[in-house]
Amino acid sequence: MLIHLAVNNYAIVDHLDIELSSGMTVISGETGAGKSIMLDALALTLGDRADSGAVRPGADKADILATFDVRQIPEAQQWLAERDLDTDQQQVILRRVITAEGRSRGYINGSPCPQQDLKALGELLIDIHSQHEHQSLLKTDTHRRLLDEYAGAVELARQVQLAAQRCRQTEQALQRASTLGDEQQARQQLLSYQLEELDNLALQDGELDSLESEQRQLANAEQIVHNCQQVIDLCRESDSGSVLQALNASLGRLTALAEHSRHLGEAHALLASAQIQVEEAVGELSRYLDHFEADPQRQQQVEERLGSIYELARKHRIQPQQLAALQQQMLDELDSLQQQDADIERLGEELAAYRQHYQQLAQQLSGIRSEAAARLAAAVTEEIQRLGMPGGRIEISLQELAADNHPPQGLESVEFMVSANPGQPAKPLAKVASGGELSRISLGIQVITAQTSRVPSLVFDEVDVGIGGPTAEIVGQLLRRLGNRGQVITVTHLPQVAAQGHQHLFVRKEQDKNSTRTCIDKLDTDGRIKEVARMLGGIDLTEESLAHARKLLAVSA
Repeated sequence: MLIHLAVNNYAIVDHLDIELSSGMTVISGETGAGKSIMLDALALTLGDRADSGAVRPGADKADILATFDVRQIPEAQQWLAERDLDTDQQQVILRRVITAEGRSRGYINGSPCPQQDLKALGELLIDIHSQHEHQSLLKTDTHRRLLDEYAGAVELARQVQLAAQRCRQTEQALQRASTLGDEQQARQQLLSYQLEELDNLALQDGELDSLESEQRQLANAEQIVHNCQQVIDLCRESDSGSVLQALNASLGRLTALAEHSRHLGEAHALLASAQIQVEEAVGELSRYLDHFEADPQRQQQVEERLGSIYELARKHRIQPQQLAALQQQMLDELDSLQQQDADIERLGEELAAYRQHYQQLAQQLSGIRSEAAARLAAAVTEEIQRLGMPGGRIEISLQELAADNHPPQGLESVEFMVSANPGQPAKPLAKVASGGELSRISLGIQVITAQTSRVPSLVFDEVDVGIGGPTAEIVGQLLRRLGNRGQVITVTHLPQVAAQGHQHLFVRKEQDKNSTRTCIDKLDTDGRIKEVARMLGGIDLTEESLAHARKLLAVSA
């Protein structure tokens, strides 16, 4: 629960330091004194948006600090422990600092934190009901939220929403994949045909170079044979003298000279080597010619094979040498497309599983809602009848939604229906309820749902607007009943409500020539009597109003 609130330089507050306890705490004061300022400041520590207008004129910053006892809030303890923000004192301190320039900083137990963390933790610590909450009661989204909170199904509703989101995302992914499927199928067919052509060609490594070399050889066979034979003749059988004859003659002359000069030995050796190499070359050319076949049929085969290779290369607008790389590229792309087909199949299987999971969760939620709707409607009906609507009746309509669409809110819509008078059919709340009736219905719903809330601290900011007379006393009793189970803080202008409080804080405004500031006093018994009397009869206290105040306080004690 909230045990301490310190407010510095906020709005018209100079400094407030308030100690709070369990039970029902009443806050009252004259109009314009700033009764709601304390709650507005508290809301800032809980993550509400702030601006520079929140800073007291003349100050450089507003500083607000709220201390909560979390010994009875295990969810908050776990939240803090998961983020290493817990302390040995079983307390949590939320702090908000707003500068005159509009910058804002948040802290949890002294550690800086984002605004969202303040909000998330604040939702576990305290629940604030404002006087304008009945306006949101006209929205069916609010109806669904209230029912789920009452039924204890908030987490299950969140799981249904996540399951619906997964279904929707998977459906979209499957649709995208299927939309591309026709194009992919056409591409697969083309690739399969092109790969079949390449497979039929069966081009081997190095085959192109070998064929081109053979083709050149076959195309120039006559010239090759003629030139080779000429070389053989020149080297060995020429009528005018061959190379070998010249070498033999040269070797003979050098041999005859060897005894006259030892320096001719190297030249002799070189000529002898040349003689051997020429003989080997002649032999090699002779063997080549012996095995050389200028086969026109083979030439035609080679040229046809090369023609097929060149034609396929031209078809793909690449060089013949790139056909092997193209074939591998096509294989990789085809594998990828086939994998996408597998992805479509996988997405289909995932979608079926997600749909089944959604149906299980949503049907479970529907069962819980159906059972809780009857209980909540009966409980709220009882409360609004006590709150000045004796013939009023609340019904909660659950209308089935199309399950095929996986609605994120579940398999049904939730709408509060009201019948203000006996015998009249229940109609949508937004169409039949007046302002005063909405206030009563809203208060009845808040009181009932607060009883099932796991949050121990509840704040009601003038939720009794539009209520008076005997009904006001009942409102006070309801709020006191809530205070008996935890902590209730209520801002009120009704004496019947104020008299029900366990503690009473009085808001007053102090003014001088240069400034105005809000102050809060904790009232003792005499102070409470005077304040309740003021709320009953105005500024001038009379014996009658004081006596009436004593009676109200005595009844509520």
